[in-house]
Amino acid sequence: MVKKLILIALLVAVVIFVSGIIYFQIEPKNTSINYEPADSQKVTDTTIRFNSDGKLKILHIADPHLANDKHFDSSIWVIAEACDVEKPDLVVLTGDNTKPYDDPEETKKIINSLMNIFESRNIPVAVTFGNHDSEAGPMTRADIMEYYKTFSCVISADDSTNFKNCATFNVPVLASDSDKVKFNIWVFDSGDYDEDEPRHYDRVRTEQIEWYKKTYAGLKAENGGEAVNSVVFQHIIVPEIYDVLKKVDSKKPFAIPHIYNEDEYYMFDAEQTNYGMLNEKPCPGYYNDGQFDALLENGDVLAMFTGHDHTNAFGVRNQSIDIYTSPMTRYKGLAYTTQYGYRVVEIDEKDTSVYNTRVERLYDVFDFGYIKTARDNGDKYSPRIAFELAVKGKVQKDFMNIYQSAIELFTGRTVAYPDYQK
Repeated sequence: MVKKLILIALLVAVVIFVSGIIYFQIEPKNTSINYEPADSQKVTDTTIRFNSDGKLKILHIADPHLANDKHFDSSIWVIAEACDVEKPDLVVLTGDNTKPYDDPEETKKIINSLMNIFESRNIPVAVTFGNHDSEAGPMTRADIMEYYKTFSCVISADDSTNFKNCATFNVPVLASDSDKVKFNIWVFDSGDYDEDEPRHYDRVRTEQIEWYKKTYAGLKAENGGEAVNSVVFQHIIVPEIYDVLKKVDSKKPFAIPHIYNEDEYYMFDAEQTNYGMLNEKPCPGYYNDGQFDALLENGDVLAMFTGHDHTNAFGVRNQSIDIYTSPMTRYKGLAYTTQYGYRVVEIDEKDTSVYNTRVERLYDVFDFGYIKTARDNGDKYSPRIAFELAVKGKVQKDFMNIYQSAIELFTGRTVAYPDYQK
């Protein structure tokens, strides 16, 4: 009798275990995804201005890497929900947005699924590229940009800026009560790879920097000779990031290797202004055409916001400019989920010389309290993925807190600065 009870208990345990695996691996379909081309009936106003309360909220989406894989449905859901949670005035996509396929129609289908999120919500979107957007398939960067422009929500490059790195433009932000330009957003296409063999990551090139200087001068002249305060969004971080990290011995616990100089190691410099978490080596271009120097010289840029380095979400001050990385905005199962999320940047019309920014990680946004909201969506997928995010997020967040405490106890190193969400 005892043996039978034990056997029954084991069978029940196995059933529960297998059911749990199936539950977490076989997901219902995200039926809210729209794969259709741009709807000509949808018209989004892409004129960006401060709201009646004088505020502007920007949602920075970095590195979605959308493709036909097992994480596609959940990644689309995360981006859409981020829009509904934050209700931004502008979304900026800084590249590695979608995987390029040999079949252009497949590439367009993935782009449709992403852009329809914003089109359906009438949210303007500034789109630029990363190193992966056009690295395969027949569609060039120019071809892909032209397709993005079929969506009314897209703010894109002016046709006159016919650069190799073609997704380069600026977005003037108008006053809440007039058409005066009160703020400006620079969007740079930082390219894919240089011409060397083996190839390195690319950078913002000389022709783009000259365009920036000319456009800056025009904005300044229209503003009565005063520079218009600005921020920059682009995919690849500038090489000057290493100027404000501390060079350390390779044996220093958790030192980060330099991307190109293999014998150099870095970590946060406690004497500098730092925010957030440095988890992997920053990956700028190998060459430097002087973008950061030009920004410093003109003095209009308050901060640069980049992606590219998926698990980094930190900021450092380099002279008068804050340099930030934003986390990857997608869901990828257990892999690095503690680091994935999105960034919000907010500016107040009353004082455009300052800004606020914060990082929201998935485990903070989609917690157990969010499950009810997901159920209210009325579909099967939302509560399912919200529950998965809440369960896995709770485990990962607790583990991260223990990990940080252990590192500080045994090495004395601060893994994350106090304001680690910035």
